[in-house]
Amino acid sequence: MSSNEITHEVTNNKHSWLDILTGAQMLFVAFGALVLVPLLTGLNPNVALFTAGLGTILFQLVTKGKVPVFLASSFAFIAPISYGAMQWGIPATLGGLVAAGFVFMFFSFLVKINGSNIINRILPPVVTGPIIMVIGLSLAPVAVNMAMGTDLETTLPKYQLIIVSMASLVTTLIVAIWAKGFVKLVPIISGIVVGYTLSCFLGLVDFQPIYDAPWFAIPDFTFPEFKWQAILYMIPIVIAPTIEHVGDIMAIGSVTGKDYTKNPGLHKTLFGDGIATSAAGFLGGPPCITYAEVIGAVTLTRNFKTRVMTWAAIWAVVMSFIGKVGAFLASIPSVVMGGIMVLLFGSIASVGINILIKHKVDLSVSRNMCIIALVLVFGIGGMVLDLGSYVLQGISLCGIAAILLNLILPNK
Repeated sequence: MSSNEITHEVTNNKHSWLDILTGAQMLFVAFGALVLVPLLTGLNPNVALFTAGLGTILFQLVTKGKVPVFLASSFAFIAPISYGAMQWGIPATLGGLVAAGFVFMFFSFLVKINGSNIINRILPPVVTGPIIMVIGLSLAPVAVNMAMGTDLETTLPKYQLIIVSMASLVTTLIVAIWAKGFVKLVPIISGIVVGYTLSCFLGLVDFQPIYDAPWFAIPDFTFPEFKWQAILYMIPIVIAPTIEHVGDIMAIGSVTGKDYTKNPGLHKTLFGDGIATSAAGFLGGPPCITYAEVIGAVTLTRNFKTRVMTWAAIWAVVMSFIGKVGAFLASIPSVVMGGIMVLLFGSIASVGINILIKHKVDLSVSRNMCIIALVLVFGIGGMVLDLGSYVLQGISLCGIAAILLNLILPNK
């Protein structure tokens, strides 16, 4: 072990009260996107806080505390959870999320046996790129309708509602692009603050539920139901977060100077995501996976202690029992979230495009063009394969079609 590694280990094992405060800071960085997923999908924000904390602790146990990350939900799950809740209800959707966690564990098993390259062989860019694009674009009308306030019962004129949503959107854009330092890590929180403040002036916020909510309350846990239709729909969604996970682990490794794909190993980090996701689904929370915003915070603060992430997890669990936190988050008007959703869903689609560009997927090759074309039209057009007792559609249909075409079509 080199002198730099020894110094790092000593620093990492040295206890400090500052770790507790730094952990709270890490949670603050993750807070905006962490609670955004449940607010957009109908899940309970307090449960999401609890399961994020629990998931992070489980991940640290699986990886033996070697990877300084905090776990929370990927934006890739927003559209699928929203659709699943509308189609089969929240309990059945949670059952699908539990199954999604087992898919992470299955990928972990494949990586352990065949090496990390197995992920790229099953899910090459020509498959993952268009699927991620469909995830972002499939519910674009939902984001636009929320931004326009069509689902909001109010007497305010429509243009005022659009002003609120656009204020949230523009603030998020400005902070993400032009802000410096720590502020740059919280663009979503900044957008929500501006939109919420404007909503207060326009009378869109009802403060009574916040006054009535208790300070201490056990999170409203929801337990899953297992319907095979919801399970088969949710399984292909894991494709995008798996690719995201590999990128996050490599990114945090480049920051800390360690190769986490070897120690503790990509199979263990994937298994950690899987067990955290299944545990969250069992309790009513969104999936818990490695989290890009916290990686940005680690890069900025240069704090590589995994114990800081453990304290962030403890803070999340403690906050989940504060009833007024959930009541406050629930008071945020949907029009505020709509403005941010426009950016988020578009960003997910852009990630899919970037995968195709980064890996130089040649669309002049008929094979590639056919795979991408079918996935996009099936997903955005709403293709449905009715098998009688089961209907295959959306992301699940796109994922199965893309994987099968990639395996069947000749590849020179």
